[in-house]
Amino acid sequence: MTLTKRPSPLSEGEPDFREPAAKQAKAMPAAELTSAASAKTETAAAMSSSSVDLNVADGCVEHRTYARIGLLGNPSDLYFGRAISFSLGNFWASVRLEPSKDLVIIPHRKHDLISFASLRHMVGRVQNEGYYGGVRLLMAICNVFYNYCSKNNIELKDGNFTLSYDTNIPRQAGLSGSSAIVCAALNCLLDFYEVRHLIKVEIRPHLILSAENELGIVAGLQDRVAQVYGGLVYMDFSKEIMDSLGHGSYTPMDINLLPPLHLIYAENPSDSGKVHSTVRQRWLAGDEFIISSMEKVANIARDGKKALTEKNYTELANLMNHNFDLRRAMFGDDVLGDVNIKMIETARSVGAAAKFTGSGGAVVAFCPGGDDQAKLLENACHEAGFVVQPVFVVPSVLTDNDLVTFSG
Repeated sequence: MTLTKRPSPLSEGEPDFREPAAKQAKAMPAAELTSAASAKTETAAAMSSSSVDLNVADGCVEHRTYARIGLLGNPSDLYFGRAISFSLGNFWASVRLEPSKDLVIIPHRKHDLISFASLRHMVGRVQNEGYYGGVRLLMAICNVFYNYCSKNNIELKDGNFTLSYDTNIPRQAGLSGSSAIVCAALNCLLDFYEVRHLIKVEIRPHLILSAENELGIVAGLQDRVAQVYGGLVYMDFSKEIMDSLGHGSYTPMDINLLPPLHLIYAENPSDSGKVHSTVRQRWLAGDEFIISSMEKVANIARDGKKALTEKNYTELANLMNHNFDLRRAMFGDDVLGDVNIKMIETARSVGAAAKFTGSGGAVVAFCPGGDDQAKLLENACHEAGFVVQPVFVVPSVLTDNDLVTFSG
């Protein structure tokens, strides 16, 4: 297994990823956006921190977990399929743990509002962002972590703490904002209790997913794997592997195999995909079309691994487009939503390959025609009212202590 070393601190003149990437992108001329995309790996290597961002002053621990992009194979990870995903350096969530007399979870000043300017303000907030913020996520992972340690005879030292969080990951954008908060919190717990070496890397995505499942969040493992591992990861969730190992088979890949990519998202995705999907029920009922289509999506990830390894980017573009087309055929336009479909169509209007980063809300696009085509993509997205920015890829975030637990 080849892993990229953790990045070193930022050098003078390099982009500062401590500022929200959306602000950076809007401040950059289009020509600079294009050139930035072609230099993504150099930028990623200069990033100041990843999931292993620690501040141990006064016993405090702070971790950052990045958003993720599902490049190929989603949503087959929910159906014993395969996927290729990577950590997205443009956005992140951070969690801070400070030792304290009592165990305290601090509500976020923006995402856990209980005070509103008016009834209209409250209703608008609920309609756009739902009822819940991040406090419940922190409580859920604490519960799952404690129960796992108890069940597996992992002794936890005495002592309480205060948890707080922050995030700049756009809501409802399909970039795994919730799991980023949970993953960062889990990393804080692993270090506070000094048990990182006792909980296998492969198990941690399950802990994160279990915490979200307790809250009624329906998702697959690929997001959590990408965020636990960092970098570019190929994942196999076939039933045989899941049954024999208790988890998927996860293979880190070199992030330099990726071509320049762009992220497209809507700043207000609230009117995207309001209709409930029946795909899961149809798959469980043995629907031949859904089952065969999911197998095709899974095979896209397998073929994509080969295409990336060989740097066959023409094939990569074809696979990205085919991935979305299969999803659209299975789920239907009413489920996907008008805004999501418009993002895909905007990218394809200039010849770019495009697919969802997750379940909708954002799109990852690839311009096989190079910088000139990327410029056309930027112009088309701006005209359509979408945010577009180059993708920055985070290298692997696994530390030496993590690798001690790694079994394959």
